[in-house]
Amino acid sequence: MNQTITRRRQKSTFLATLLMALPATTLACAAGNPWVNYNGHSGPGEGKIIVLISGDEEYRSEEALPQLAKILSTEHGFDCTVLFAIDPKTGFIAPNNRHNIPGLKTLKAADLMIIFTRRRDLPDDQMQLIEDYIKAGKPVLGIRTATHAFMPPQGSKWEHYADTYVGEKNEWEGGFGRVVLGERWVNHHGNHKNESTRGIIAPGAADHPILRGIQDGTIWGPTDVYAVRLPLPGDSQPLVLGQVTARKGAFDENDSMYGMRPDDGPAVAGPKNNPMMPIAWAKTYELPGGKRGRAFCSTIGAATDLVSEATRRLLVNAAYWCTGLEDKIPPQGARVDLVGEYHPTKFGFHDDNYWANRKLSPADLRLTPAP
Repeated sequence: MNQTITRRRQKSTFLATLLMALPATTLACAAGNPWVNYNGHSGPGEGKIIVLISGDEEYRSEEALPQLAKILSTEHGFDCTVLFAIDPKTGFIAPNNRHNIPGLKTLKAADLMIIFTRRRDLPDDQMQLIEDYIKAGKPVLGIRTATHAFMPPQGSKWEHYADTYVGEKNEWEGGFGRVVLGERWVNHHGNHKNESTRGIIAPGAADHPILRGIQDGTIWGPTDVYAVRLPLPGDSQPLVLGQVTARKGAFDENDSMYGMRPDDGPAVAGPKNNPMMPIAWAKTYELPGGKRGRAFCSTIGAATDLVSEATRRLLVNAAYWCTGLEDKIPPQGARVDLVGEYHPTKFGFHDDNYWANRKLSPADLRLTPAP
């Protein structure tokens, strides 16, 4: 308990120092911190810090990660900080802004980084904080577009982080996605917006702690299966395979699930399901010159996918495993009840005017009433 209190005091001191270091213009624009904190209640994760990094234009990571953080903090005791792509002029969340995710200094005190970004081109100081974290061999949990999390331009200091990287640093082929998480972006395997994903437990994986409390076929999401190249590299262990399922009924552009539902089926016949693609796997990684650490990747996990209880449990169990708390996962799996109202927006791209008119700020995503 004394160690927990000490960690909390260290965290408070660190965040206070970080706040003082931010430019006054940044604070004024954001009307407060341009991120959101969820303080942990009691639970196995008490005293551990998770930083969740959102920043994708399509799958609503700015909605998914706050809900995931609420579950991890409220039900499991983790202290969570969610970061966002921010328009520095307004302080509003702007997923189309590929060049700014404030608050990455919080990674210095983090016990786990959960990343759900898509092809970001961040400034040197922000990228250095990410590299410092993963070179230290700290655990990484990647969701969906994290396989192509970064896209610095060719010739930049960070070009090898791009999923398209093929260059002199041969050990970086495939960029951050391939090197750290185990795969880069390949293509859509399912028919995007027309075929959903059902999770099938991979052969030999049923006893893995990440799958505790998850029954075969209960993981589901309206997002399609991503392709991967088989076999996955290194010691990657596939945990869940993605069964491509056909939509029942007519297409409905206005439906938040694009007309898809968990009882969609039957499975699409043919090569899309023979073989099925892994959609969740665990591995270790080691950057050149860095330390070895744990990594977990799930290509299911968009905001709409978190409507599925089993999909939420997959990610929460994985957070336990990443932080070395797998022995604390109960036989029935981690508790993953939704916290507060959760009505995810359907996935898809929006122009800058959409985000300017929405005027969504990190403060709007605070847990109210505060615990």
